[in-house]
Amino acid sequence: MRLEKDSLGEKEIPSGVYYGIQTLRAVENFPVSGRTERTELIYAYVTVKKAAVITNMKLGSLDNERGEAILKAADDVLHGKLADQFPVDLYQSGAGTSFNMNINEVLANRALEILNRNKGEYDYLSPNDHVNASQSSNDTFPTASHIAIIKESDKLYKTLINLGGSFKSKGKQLSDTPKSGRTHLMDAMPVTLGDEFIAYGNAIIRAAKEIHEKRNNLLEVAIGGTATGTGVNTPVFYRDNVVKKLAELTSLDLIPAKDSLEALQSRSQISNLSGALRELAHDLIRISNDLRLMGSGPTSGFAEINLPPVQPGSSIMPGKFNPVMAECLNMISFQIIGNDTTVSLAAQAGQFELNVMTPIMTSNILDSISFLNNYLPIFQTKCVEGITANNDRLKTIAEMNPSFATVLSPKIGYIKAAELVKQAMGSKKSIRDIVVIRGILSEEEADELLDLKTISKNLYTKE
Repeated sequence: MRLEKDSLGEKEIPSGVYYGIQTLRAVENFPVSGRTERTELIYAYVTVKKAAVITNMKLGSLDNERGEAILKAADDVLHGKLADQFPVDLYQSGAGTSFNMNINEVLANRALEILNRNKGEYDYLSPNDHVNASQSSNDTFPTASHIAIIKESDKLYKTLINLGGSFKSKGKQLSDTPKSGRTHLMDAMPVTLGDEFIAYGNAIIRAAKEIHEKRNNLLEVAIGGTATGTGVNTPVFYRDNVVKKLAELTSLDLIPAKDSLEALQSRSQISNLSGALRELAHDLIRISNDLRLMGSGPTSGFAEINLPPVQPGSSIMPGKFNPVMAECLNMISFQIIGNDTTVSLAAQAGQFELNVMTPIMTSNILDSISFLNNYLPIFQTKCVEGITANNDRLKTIAEMNPSFATVLSPKIGYIKAAELVKQAMGSKKSIRDIVVIRGILSEEEADELLDLKTISKNLYTKE
């Protein structure tokens, strides 16, 4: 064991660990979820530390010996070392002070080791005075959060564009497959299965673009604001220099916050991105439910499409296959909506100069993005790309659709067309058969006016 001291007193720390007394206090104070911060946030935070150290050395606020050792320690973490040295729970002290100090202590103790000194020799290289120089949890946690969320959002953008493209490709394959349209879950004008799938793809691509737009707002970062946005304890020209260095290290077009106080008070930029994820989840739920309904059966449901069987569906009923891929996507989407509820509550929970709820906001958003990045490519390959149409079933249902009478309204009027619908429903005959039987149209006229493929095609689909 080694003995460390902070402003509350002394504690024994296991000699082999790189974290220190403030991390240990956080572990003891917050044994909540058993989950620690995501690797994406750790890397983003360590990158913020690197930018600060380089800037402090450049501006004379940190000597090169200590600075270079901290940079080597940071690179160790960024290369996957010391991954088990960040034990602070996701649910922790407000503003992420515990996690910031966890980062500071690990980098300080590893830097001391690089300098052939003992862990805990903070009188020579301090987590607060050197690793945290010109910084505060107030400005570093929001900055690291923005970077982590931006990078994961960029992966999600590609994931969503691919998924949307897959739906549209499937739509092109099914472009000549008419089906009964439905509104209010009741028969409506026929469409094509292809146009339906193209619409799904367009909705996902639209959501991807909305998320990307919200992502761009996160390029404005709070670093340099330190405590309460005042910039206290930073050298002259620090903010512009540290943001420039951070942009270089992350390959992102980062800019300093226009208003440092607002950047610490408000979490609206993060909340807005979470809202865009929620809207995506709404569309994914809707699409998943459509797929489940169209694939329901095989004897007692819609049975219009075949969803690829990926595993047995029952432990007791032989030969049963369930729409498990769509079910899983539903559950993921429900969780994203729940995560956004947490984010929205946290966004309005800040007081005065700081919103201290940033850790839970960041955690929930990174979770949501990770779920989607992990699962959507599997959903694309194991579900969307393998969907096939039950053409005979689709054709039979579509031809019996009484909404065909809609195209007769301009010719015979709405009331007479409604009477045809009533007669067709009562006699179990198609609208085409009724208009021919009643002499309203000849066989040839009925074939031309009530052609299923012509009626069902979306005239406004542009490819």
